[in-house]
Amino acid sequence: MTDQRIFTLLACALVALTTCMVAQAADKPNIVVIFCDDLGYGDLGAFGHPTIQTPNLDRMAAEGQKWTSFYAAASVCTPSRAGLLTGRLPIRNGMCSDKRRVLFPDSTGGIPENELLISEALKAQGYATAAIGKWHLGHLPQYLPTNNGFDYYYGIPYSNDMDRAPNTKQIKVFVDPKIEYFEVPLLRNEEIIERPADQTTITRRYTEEAVQFIKSKKDGPFFLYLAHSMPHIPLFRSPPFENTSRRGLYGDVIEEIDWSVGQVLDTLRDEGLADNTLVVFTSDNGPWLIFKEQGGSAGLLRGGKGGTFEGGMREPTIFWWPGAIAPGVVAEMGSTLDIFATACALSGATMPTDRIMDSHDLSPVLRGTGPSPREDMFYYRGAQVFAVRRGPFKAHFQTKGEYGSPKLAVHEPPLLYNLEHDPSEKYNIAEANPEAIEAIRKTLAAHNDTLVRGKDQLAGRIAK
Repeated sequence: MTDQRIFTLLACALVALTTCMVAQAADKPNIVVIFCDDLGYGDLGAFGHPTIQTPNLDRMAAEGQKWTSFYAAASVCTPSRAGLLTGRLPIRNGMCSDKRRVLFPDSTGGIPENELLISEALKAQGYATAAIGKWHLGHLPQYLPTNNGFDYYYGIPYSNDMDRAPNTKQIKVFVDPKIEYFEVPLLRNEEIIERPADQTTITRRYTEEAVQFIKSKKDGPFFLYLAHSMPHIPLFRSPPFENTSRRGLYGDVIEEIDWSVGQVLDTLRDEGLADNTLVVFTSDNGPWLIFKEQGGSAGLLRGGKGGTFEGGMREPTIFWWPGAIAPGVVAEMGSTLDIFATACALSGATMPTDRIMDSHDLSPVLRGTGPSPREDMFYYRGAQVFAVRRGPFKAHFQTKGEYGSPKLAVHEPPLLYNLEHDPSEKYNIAEANPEAIEAIRKTLAAHNDTLVRGKDQLAGRIAK
């Protein structure tokens, strides 16, 4: 064989290998999760708000799928985020507690090392990964995103109302918030680059970081977790959005988030990535109703953040992937827990088999080839199940007010609602539907039979 022939064969082999690698990359879609903080079911134009203008999200919903029965994993920040990123109920990994509902700056715990996050599963499939925004799964080094499968991190380690400056009164700092009232750090990877974080521009800066990441990784595949700090109290927005919404300060904040979504989607379009990118928009829990006009709206749903009525956990959710998913309104059940299995199915990653997963692959619904596999939802408050949904029926075994000093009410028989007929949970139909209650009891019993509770990660405090 001549040298020229050998060279030609090697060149052909190299072209074939390169083509194969490009084809494999194209087979793995980019995945973007945009996660808000305390956004209510009724806070977007596409979900019925009459005065908050969200044209980018409305377009996203029209071009994609609007899910109307989509649930967060919990009704407060830390357990909700743990559920999304691990595909497991927080009770299984200890990321919920009856002692402290979320992690604080003096907490010693965080996401356990043996948990597998979406970022780690996708990274093993060749994905570039970035977390931008609020983390709240542990602020000590071992718990930060860069030690949990993310190549890059830019954001705040916990809620934007924490690290409150000394001698500040709670009412004042929330009614008239100022940057200096909150000493929350802004991190790049594991380094504090600003303290206190300038929260007036934080949504804009998260967006700029997200756009830059997309552009720098456009050869893909990539996973971007964009977790906005807003509209969690205290509310901040950048100067171009001041006093622009009919809804006031809260509306300004939501409309800046809508602008941010527009920037991300426009970048995907401009870079030719839209047809190979799944974008999911949702929230960690419902609106913080105790803050009245500075909190959001759950629309027709009952309750809000911190509680187990629908307003605490049912979230406004949109899936967008032009040309790949069937546009429409989806009334079937889904959850942030299901993003893990869906990402694995789309990327070719294998679901873990060494632990119980609470995640279902929603790709058949996205592609229009089958129904949602999710048949039930467990509503945990701390480490206790307060309610269970099975099909259209939801039973409340216990209820308790979201915040303040609420009293626990135990219900026997449980309160029962048909959520397809009565999403506002107004009409208790327990007496007429004993068979529905019995089916839910069996669902809960089966869940408890396989439940191994993780070590409480939220209760521990740094000694002073």
